[in-house]
Amino acid sequence: MSIISTKYLLLDAQARGYAVPAFNIHNAETIQAILEVCAELRSPVILAGTPGTFKHIAFEEIYALCSAYSASYRMPLALHLDHHESLDDIRRKVQAGVRSAMIDGSHLPFDDNVRLVASVVEYCHRHDCSVEAELGRLGGVEDDMATDDEQAFMTDPQEARRFVTQTGVDSLAVAIGTAHGLYTQRPKIDFQRLAAIRDVVSVPLVLHGASDVPDEFVRRAIALGVCKVNVATELKIAFAGAVKQWFADHPQGNDPRYYLRVGMDAMKEVVRNKISLCGSAGKIGAEPALTA
Repeated sequence: MSIISTKYLLLDAQARGYAVPAFNIHNAETIQAILEVCAELRSPVILAGTPGTFKHIAFEEIYALCSAYSASYRMPLALHLDHHESLDDIRRKVQAGVRSAMIDGSHLPFDDNVRLVASVVEYCHRHDCSVEAELGRLGGVEDDMATDDEQAFMTDPQEARRFVTQTGVDSLAVAIGTAHGLYTQRPKIDFQRLAAIRDVVSVPLVLHGASDVPDEFVRRAIALGVCKVNVATELKIAFAGAVKQWFADHPQGNDPRYYLRVGMDAMKEVVRNKISLCGSAGKIGAEPALTA
């Protein structure tokens, strides 16, 4: 087994009408918790790391972990560079073996975003690395970047068409009303805008900020062409909440083998629910091992 491009996963999802869940990872425990469920349910998965993730643990170490788990679980994995902003940073990680990258130029003017993304596409495609980009901006906080609600703006369908044509990008994250983090009120998703984008853009579409979005909204987005659903905040909250409760119940406890397992099990329930929501269970061909 190996680390693969998300292109193959997303094109299959697009053809068969489901979405691939993309879960943000932070360490060995979070990777293992996610893969235990994906192996059991035979779900394709994208493991996403932000630049902040690779400050916590070096990229090479995360890559080695993912490669080892791919062999243990007998399933191909997509290790994805989430919200990266530098061609040089992406180039270094592609040379080290990654085959999926998001270049985030959404904060730039349209033409500058196009130039940045096109330069990344030109390099990555020479190495069988798929490229995701974002057009429009989501509110909320992602890694160390924050966008106020009034600064967030929706993706324009005709700009999306031109953007995909001019950059050659493999998938496109669109701003349709979701936000990074949790919501202070029920999100207002512009499904009409999503449908209009789908009508003029042929590449797989990506939904960022899917944590805390009502399930019926996510299902409708998938029905309208979203092929990748990003989940981060809900995973962290489940893990942290379970560990906090364990220490409340065991104030003298100190063995990470116990409290980390509790956190992992809580995270696994979120993963299980998101796989069901995405309709991705049973979509990988090879029979995976159920234990690492």
